[in-house]
Amino acid sequence: MKLSLVIGGVLSAAALLAALVSLVWTPYDVGALDIAHKLQGPSAAHWLGTDHFGRDIASMLMAGARTSLAVALVAVTIGMGLGVPLGLWAAARRGSWIDEGIMRANDLIFAFPALVIAILITATFGPSATNAIIAIGIFNIPVFARVTRAGALSLWQLDYIRAAQVAGKNRARISGEHILPNIANLLIVQGTIQFSLGILAEAGLSYVGLGAQPPTPSWGRMLAESQTMVALAPHVAIMPGLAIVLTVLGLNLLGDGLRDALDPRLRGRLA
Repeated sequence: MKLSLVIGGVLSAAALLAALVSLVWTPYDVGALDIAHKLQGPSAAHWLGTDHFGRDIASMLMAGARTSLAVALVAVTIGMGLGVPLGLWAAARRGSWIDEGIMRANDLIFAFPALVIAILITATFGPSATNAIIAIGIFNIPVFARVTRAGALSLWQLDYIRAAQVAGKNRARISGEHILPNIANLLIVQGTIQFSLGILAEAGLSYVGLGAQPPTPSWGRMLAESQTMVALAPHVAIMPGLAIVLTVLGLNLLGDGLRDALDPRLRGRLA
């Protein structure tokens, strides 16, 4: 088993475990303020120290993992749920106005990064985690559509697909029964990559105040709130920064390992 897959799996599992455990337990109440003990360094009482409100940083990171992973997961689900069918449809109608229309719509969305889309949505509906999910999800749609179309086009020319057409199967049935299962590994790998990018996007949106709002903990907002206290209490900024870096690194390593494990050509080369 490739080392990147193991390391990525461990780091990703740690973030997921922290998020799940935070649903039922955290060392301290994330909403409890203790000004008398603010900006304390790591200790037996507070494993990672406290912030400028005296809140336990370890508890905040656990709850923040729940927010970041949930936003990224739902956004990737939206992108995959809409982008994959569009990509399959475009590949099945290659060269038609349908294919051209889907690809040009993708280009239009790509012209507006997730942050710009979030600003537009926030200006209309106000900042929230839900609007961050919508913004990141919209940006994921063309990514999955392009990956799906590229993978599907390489299969439409194969003999077994032509045999399915001769057998009387329509394009929709061929896409569902033959094309999609054979590009599933490609989509899984892309999903892990977009998941890590979703976490970064959520942190970025929360950092500028467009993501999850107080009192919901967020790694990005923890960074934003601690930026003026780096010299006084560097651990307040280092801890959420490390959480973001390690989680994104873990997901990227997991995606790299899955690519090697799921691609039969790479499996043969590695063997």
